[in-house]
Amino acid sequence: TQGWLHCHTPATDASGPVKATMDVLFDDFKNMRLPAHLRVSLACCLNMCGAVHCSDIAILGYHRKPPMLDHEWLDKMCEIPLAIAACPTAAIKPSKIEMPDG
Repeated sequence: TQGWLHCHTPATDASGPVKATMDVLFDDFKNMRLPAHLRVSLACCLNMCGAVHCSDIAILGYHRKPPMLDHEWLDKMCEIPLAIAACPTAAIKPSKIEMPDG
């Protein structure tokens, strides 16, 4: 990852899998038991940002369940069209509901 995240539909947070992967591979890197050029990448969803498809070792997160919607805050977000377009499970659909507080 690049240290920041601007993604509406990540299936995983990169920090945990990256740390676990590097814990396993660190000794191999240190003792030079790997190829000279080795690209290890993690994609947080099936969109595969960051050229994960051309990596030697690729870790890919995927959605097991549709994302939960909070209707109270959904219409207050600034980038709703992007969230709707990017949802891989088509679970986010534009709809208006009446909230109890008006």
